[in-house]
Order: sequence, then structure tokens, then C-alpha cells
Amino acid sequence: MTVGILDYGLGNIGSIKNMIHYVSDCNVLMIDNKEKVCEVDKLILPGVGKYDAGMELLEKGGFINPIYQFAMKDKKPLLGICLGMQLLGKSSEEGKKNGLGLLDFEVIHFDDEQIKVPHMGWNYVEIKNRNSALVNGICDIENRFYFVHSYYAVCHNSMDILMTSQYGREFTAAVNHDNVYGTQFHPEKSHKYGKQLLKNFLEEC
Repeated sequence: MTVGILDYGLGNIGSIKNMIHYVSDCNVLMIDNKEKVCEVDKLILPGVGKYDAGMELLEKGGFINPIYQFAMKDKKPLLGICLGMQLLGKSSEEGKKNGLGLLDFEVIHFDDEQIKVPHMGWNYVEIKNRNSALVNGICDIENRFYFVHSYYAVCHNSMDILMTSQYGREFTAAVNHDNVYGTQFHPEKSHKYGKQLLKNFLEEC
């Protein structure tokens, strides 16, 4: 089995690759051109930075249609991480460009003056859908994941909400609809629970 990491100019490519090698013996392919997308069995879309910058780089690399083909037509597993998760939705208050539109959500800014933005550091999550293979072996009580973000997804379909967390208010920490997954946190930086989540994606999703 081969997993691809989309190398489009934004993301912790090295950290994700290292964690995959730690939890699995699958092959890892760095996807730096659109022709390679169809060569992998599973795909990870990382991302750190601004929303419009992410979409512009995906457009410039010609990745939009191959990602759509991969996830929506071929129904292969896709995991978005941090900004990569946000790009799976329809739009964001951070930018003007449309997102990939693979999931039915918009991204909005934390607007509570009582909290510091960005939300940065460790936080607990509540698992909303135990039927998702992505959360197998992750307990409800002790789990902690590492977040760095100023925006969060608002899902129009509550069934797409896989995890929530609390920061001034409850917000969506992870999403899942069929073969499309996304985490607002960084599993590659989240120690044992991040390892378990990535292992689940590679072996069970």
C-alpha cells in the first residue's frame, strides 16, 4: 500500500513522513505534481498558513481536479490536516477563494474576545462518531491533540462532525464523511494519540 503526501508548498511534510514510517511499513510517495495523485492508495493533504495561499498553490500545481477525482469519484481515502482540513470545505472567512468543496462546511474565525487567538497548544477532544475507523483505539478521557489555528469549521451536516473540542466554545476538531477525513489538530505532533490516528488512517480507513 502506498500513501501520498501532497507537497504543494505548505505543510509539515517531513514530520508527517517520519510519523508514517514510525507507525507503518507502507510506502510513502511525495506528491509534487498532479500526475502522481492517481498513483497512491491514500492521500494526505497537509497545510500551514493562509487559506487563499493554500488554494492558490493547489490551483497553480493543477491539483484541484486530481484531488476531486481521487476522493469523490475513485472514493479513495483522503486526510486533510490543519489548513488541509479547512481546504476540504466550501469557503473561509480568512480568504475570498472557494475551497475544494469536498465537505459541506465553512470556516470561520474565533470571535470571542475572552480567549487568545490563535488557539495554540494541547487540548482534549470529544469523539462524536465511534463508527469511524479513524478513532479506533482512541479513548474519550485521556486523549490530547496539538492545535495551532485561528479558524474552525462549521459543518452544515452534524453527521460529518467526528470530534469536537472546547476553546471559548465548542468547535469542530475533526470531520469525516465517507472516505474523506480531516483533523484541525496536528496528529504528527500529538504523540501517542496522533500516532494511533495516523495508524488507523493507514491501516483501517
